[in-house]
Amino acid sequence: MAGGAVGSFNQCGRLVKRGGRPNVILIMADDMGYSDIGCYGGEIITPHINRLAENGLRFTRFYNTARCCPTRASLLTGLYPHQAGIGHMMADQGYPGYRGDLQPNCVTIAEVLKQAGYATYMTGKWHVTRFRKNEDHRHNWPLQRGFDRFFGTVEGAGSFFDPISLTMDNQFIDLPYQPFYYTDAISDYAVQFLKEHRKKQPEKPFFLYVPFTSPHWPLHALEKDISRYKDRFCAGWGVLREERYQRMIEMGLIRPEWKLTERDSRVPPWEKADHKDWQTRRMEVYAAQIDRMDQGIGRILNQLRQNKEMNNTLIFFLADNGGCAEELTDSWLNWLYNESRICPKVTRDIRPVVAGNRTDLMPGPPTTFQSYGVPWANVSNTPFRLYKHWSHEGGVATPLIMHWPAGIEAEGELRDQPGHLIDIMATCMDVSGAEYPSEFKGNRITPLEGKSLMNIINKRSMNREALYFEHEGNRAVTDGKWKLVAAKPTGAWELYDMENDRTETHNLAGEYPEQVKRLSFLWENWARRAKVLPWPWDKGEKA
Repeated sequence: MAGGAVGSFNQCGRLVKRGGRPNVILIMADDMGYSDIGCYGGEIITPHINRLAENGLRFTRFYNTARCCPTRASLLTGLYPHQAGIGHMMADQGYPGYRGDLQPNCVTIAEVLKQAGYATYMTGKWHVTRFRKNEDHRHNWPLQRGFDRFFGTVEGAGSFFDPISLTMDNQFIDLPYQPFYYTDAISDYAVQFLKEHRKKQPEKPFFLYVPFTSPHWPLHALEKDISRYKDRFCAGWGVLREERYQRMIEMGLIRPEWKLTERDSRVPPWEKADHKDWQTRRMEVYAAQIDRMDQGIGRILNQLRQNKEMNNTLIFFLADNGGCAEELTDSWLNWLYNESRICPKVTRDIRPVVAGNRTDLMPGPPTTFQSYGVPWANVSNTPFRLYKHWSHEGGVATPLIMHWPAGIEAEGELRDQPGHLIDIMATCMDVSGAEYPSEFKGNRITPLEGKSLMNIINKRSMNREALYFEHEGNRAVTDGKWKLVAAKPTGAWELYDMENDRTETHNLAGEYPEQVKRLSFLWENWARRAKVLPWPWDKGEKA
C-alpha cells in the first residue's frame, strides 16, 4: 500500500475521529470537458465545486480512460479497465479484456472499504455490467459488488425525465415522484443516505459514490436553469475558446507556451455558422445540466455540514472522459429507439419524443433527445485536441479536485504531477487503513495498479514506470515529460513533450525515434500484461 494510512495523514496532526479514518465521497460527472467548470476556466456557474477547489487541491494533469464504462471499471477497481474485463463497451467480445462485465478477479472500492468497516452507498450511474436489463442476472449490480444501498441506473445513458433501468437496491422501480429530473434524484438520494447513516450507524465511517449522468446527452434540463445562460454563448465557439484559454493561463492551469489547438476542421467559423439560435441553445442546455449538478452537490455538502462530517470527509470530484463530440444524426435513431431503447418513444404524458439533432427543434425538454456535438465539445476540451474515445489529451484529461480539511493542509493549490483513475482505490486504502486482498470470495485478485495520491498531495514522487491508455485502438503511454499517442489501431505513433507542448501541436516522433521505440516497447509489454491484446477485431485465440 502506497504511503501507509496512519503515517500519511497523522503528519497533519489534526486527525482524531475514529482513529483518523475519514469518510469518503467520490463524485463524478459524465462526459464533461476539462475546462467547463468555473475553477478550471469555464463560464458555467459552479460555486459549490469551485469552493471545494478553493479549500482543497486541483490536479492539472489527472487522467481517465476516455470512455464512460472503462473509466468506471478502472475507478472502482484500481486496475486498468481491460484487467477488470471492460476494455471496450458492454458486449462480450470473447477475450479476457473485453467481457463487458466486471470480472471476479477484481474488487471494488466498496468491497475493500466494507471489509474495513465502512458503510457503503451509491447514487447514480453504474454501467459496468452487460446484464443491465434483467433482474435474474444481478451478480455485478452494486449490492453484489460491495454497496449497502443503491439508487440509480444500471444502464449507461437515457432520458433525464424518464431514465431506463431505474433501480432501488436490487429492484427496478418506476419514477419515485413527479415531476422527476434524474440529476436532482441522484442528489436527493445521496442526501437521504447520509441522513440515514447519521441516524442508524454514526459510529461507522462511510463511502458514498455519486456518479452523475450530467452532462451526458441527451440535452435535458429545467427551463429555469437554461434561462440562466441566455445569451452567454452568443459570441460563438471561437471567442469562448480563446476566453477560456486566457483564463486557464491566468489560473496557472496551463502554460502560456502551450498553444491553443486549432478549431476542429469540421466546425465553421462562428460568423459563417448556420442556425445560431439552435447552436447557442445546445450549449445553454449543456451548461444548465452542469449547473444543476453543482446545485445538487451543494445539497450533499450542506448535509455533511449538518451531520458535522465536513472536516473529516475526503471528497473527490472528477469527470469520466473528455467532452463528447457525438452528433445524434439519423444513423443513431434505430439504436436509440429500438436496439438500446434508451430513448423513450413518448413522454410520461404521452407526447412523442423526437430523437436526433434537428435544427428545427430546440433541445432541453423531454420531447427532445439531442447532443451538443463537435463544436461545443471543442470548447469543453479547451485547450486540448480531440474528444471522448481518443487517447489524446482532449479525451483523457480530467479535472480532479480533492477536499479534506482534516487531512490536506494546503488550500487552493495546484498539483501538476500525473495521476490516474487507478490511483483512487489506492488513495482510499491509504487514508482508511483498508487492505487490498490477494483473494476475495474464492477468487485470486489481480494486484493493484495504482498508487496513493497522498504522495502527490505531499509533493512526493509516485515512483512508477509510466501510465498507459487504450480504447478502441486509440492508445498512449506517458512517462516523465514524454507522451506517445496514436489514433485508432492503424494510426502512426505521435510523440509529444508534455512539459513544453501539452496541447500536442508539435509531433516530435521524427526527431526522437529512440523515444518512440522505447515508449512503444513499454506500451506493447503493458498491453499484453493488462489484457489489452489481442484486440477483439484481430484474429486470434479467444479465452
